[in-house]
Amino acid sequence: MTTAAERHLSRDELEAGLEEILRSPRDEGVVELIVRRPDVSRREVLQVGDLSLTDGLVGDSWQHRSSSRTPNRSPHPEMQLNLMNSRVIALLAGTRDRWPLAGDQLFVDLDLSVEHQPPGTRLALGTAVIDVTAEPHTGCGKFVERFGLDAMRFVNSPAGRRLNLRGINAKVVQPGRVAVGDPIRRLPGGHVAAP
Repeated sequence: MTTAAERHLSRDELEAGLEEILRSPRDEGVVELIVRRPDVSRREVLQVGDLSLTDGLVGDSWQHRSSSRTPNRSPHPEMQLNLMNSRVIALLAGTRDRWPLAGDQLFVDLDLSVEHQPPGTRLALGTAVIDVTAEPHTGCGKFVERFGLDAMRFVNSPAGRRLNLRGINAKVVQPGRVAVGDPIRRLPGGHVAAP
């Protein structure tokens, strides 16, 4: 039996939530949740996480996950970290305990749109710095199973892609420690114009 929290929202309900998502701060927000994926379908919610140049989120299985976007199916270096807007996942998931099901490591209250965080943007969080990469973050079959087909269509619609509602990919450029409640802010001059 599906509980109210697990109910998949309709397109109209998702569209109605867009107004709240658009209120996300643009330059400085907050790290709301850190989730480590030690293995496929396993999640560990952390209060503090270490970000490493080689591992991404230390203890996460990114470096052991194959990617269809690399010639030899090795882990994609531009997809080391996945960030998702906390207002989007709050809408989709219903309850906070379902946020980790999205599969992202960092949930942040920050506008992740292409306009405000284009590829090349540098973001400081805790003592670490990450770069937003150009690799698209579009979701998978598990996302549909957990949040519904309308949710997938919503985040991957033209407006959803422009706003990066499914989230963004990033890589660590300065290792450090990040904690829930830490600010996440765009560094001045911290992005290169897209070609």
